[in-house]
Amino acid sequence: MKVAVFGKEFQQEVAPFVHELFLELEKADLEVIVYEPFYNFLSQQIRLNLFLGTYNSYEELKENIDLFISVGGDGTILDATTLIRDSEIPIIGVNTGRLGFLADIAKDQIPKTIKQLLNKRFRIDQRTLIRLETQQAMFGDLNFALNEVTISRKDTTSMITISTYINDQYLNSYWADGLIISTPTGSTGYSLSCGGPIVMPGSENFIITPIAPHNLNVRPLVISDKYEIKVKVDGRAKQFLIALDSRIQTIDAGLELIIKKEDFKINMIETDTQDFSSTLRNKLLWGLDKRN
Repeated sequence: MKVAVFGKEFQQEVAPFVHELFLELEKADLEVIVYEPFYNFLSQQIRLNLFLGTYNSYEELKENIDLFISVGGDGTILDATTLIRDSEIPIIGVNTGRLGFLADIAKDQIPKTIKQLLNKRFRIDQRTLIRLETQQAMFGDLNFALNEVTISRKDTTSMITISTYINDQYLNSYWADGLIISTPTGSTGYSLSCGGPIVMPGSENFIITPIAPHNLNVRPLVISDKYEIKVKVDGRAKQFLIALDSRIQTIDAGLELIIKKEDFKINMIETDTQDFSSTLRNKLLWGLDKRN
């Protein structure tokens, strides 16, 4: 089995757990390659006995990797999707961050999780991606997101107007600080913070959530992910911001944006002891009330 490891710089207190991960991979006699910037950081933080190759791009991964391990938080997994793309490589996240809905393997579960992976005691949970299309060549080949597309104001405190159409039928002109169009995976992220609902993965939906809307009767809306969403942004400013997960670019007022389901999905790994329902209970502290 060939394993690719991806990560970012971490705090010193996390180093023993990352070291343990590589020790477990070494015990399993796996071929391991590491994202080169992460490898350069690791070599200064921990002692690596395992011979490690390195990689830098999607092209180096797409044909010969059996497993992708992300070390960090949910943001690290979002960045990892730009390397995995349509390769169908299954990915699992070791959570060295905080909340972690995507990177849901706790640091103290590393040895147990590696054994489960080796014994193939896991299942694949396919996660829908969302795609952005514009007349301008924005984001290049990375015009997709696992969590959400976010449109927001730039260089102004004034509201913006986001005219929204679903399958070419007019829906609403949102007066707000911005608009989030999220996948079910992204429903536990920014959308949730703005009052959006939690949607189970595999529900085949998108969630349209306004950010601080002027009219309080404007609420989040759940639609089928088979629909095509078209938006135009206007306001006092001439430019606005658009983000695909954590990647941000500037757009001009009046530019038409088309948002729809991406053609490929991301294969997330769920172990025998971890699934979306248990993650919700653990992360949102459901069930702590003794009356439940």
